[in-house]
Amino acid sequence: MSKSLATYILLLCFCVSNAQESYKRTLKLMGSRFDISVMANTKAEGNTYINMAVAEISRIEKLISSWDKNSQTSLVNKNAGIQAVKVDAELFQLIERSIQISKLTNGAFDISYASMDRIWKFDGSMTEMPSAEAIQQSVAKVGYENIILNKEKQTVFLKHKGMKIGFGAIGKGYAADKAKKLLQTQNVKAGIINASGDLSTWGTQIDGKDFKVAIKNPLNKNKVFAMIPIKEQAIVTSGNYEKQVEFNGKKYTHIIDPRTGYPSSGIVSVSVLAPSAELADALATSIFVTGKDVGLHMVNQLNNIECIIVDATGKIHYSTNINIE
Repeated sequence: MSKSLATYILLLCFCVSNAQESYKRTLKLMGSRFDISVMANTKAEGNTYINMAVAEISRIEKLISSWDKNSQTSLVNKNAGIQAVKVDAELFQLIERSIQISKLTNGAFDISYASMDRIWKFDGSMTEMPSAEAIQQSVAKVGYENIILNKEKQTVFLKHKGMKIGFGAIGKGYAADKAKKLLQTQNVKAGIINASGDLSTWGTQIDGKDFKVAIKNPLNKNKVFAMIPIKEQAIVTSGNYEKQVEFNGKKYTHIIDPRTGYPSSGIVSVSVLAPSAELADALATSIFVTGKDVGLHMVNQLNNIECIIVDATGKIHYSTNINIE
């Protein structure tokens, strides 16, 4: 999922308080831009905390990367249809939670999306729409129901040869959450981990008020339409309008429904507010797939989850209990 809408998230800056200042570093991790900000007494202390966060994010990348042939995730994929693979408790639990989200979203979110054949191209090279047969075949190996977990043995088995799992729609959110938790154990009073739009925060501003996030409409970038206060929460803002193709007058964007093989349509951006960036990340992906009406209905049934959806016409839709200013 494109996270370019991170440029539309405007965070109120940290203020100086009791000799503490904000220290920030921008770098590339997990193939994406990360902005890490912490409150600290000195620059050296701030750098130490940021280095801790970077090390934690790098550790997680090595665990969940499907590109690293030595990662546990790659080992699970390599043994698809052959044998179960014992993994660390952390990875097992992440997969377990991912399956729970798949059940919640009726398969709109599915880490076995990595099994899909890449028949859709969003680089301008496509000249005709794939056939219905090709689309159906492209998702033949996808299905979270075929990820078999053995909790007692802590193993993961992909039922069919050619199956793969990947964490592209949840991994950066998970990494942001883990970096936040680590820094909290170090008594860092406030901070922001922004993983290309997957944003996890803790602490408050100098006056004790919550941090606020400003959201812009990607189809009307000159105006902020919502200010959202966030406290010990995460928010993910994702866009789906830069990579697209058009056939027969209909635009298709690059987030594919893992159940059907067809690209999503009708939504250009989604912002999800949740207790964790991991969950917000996964739900944002799901809403693109399910569409505005189903997405809003789902969010409205969940506690402590809110969302803002901008549809393809630029119209803005809010979940029932969202707090905006």
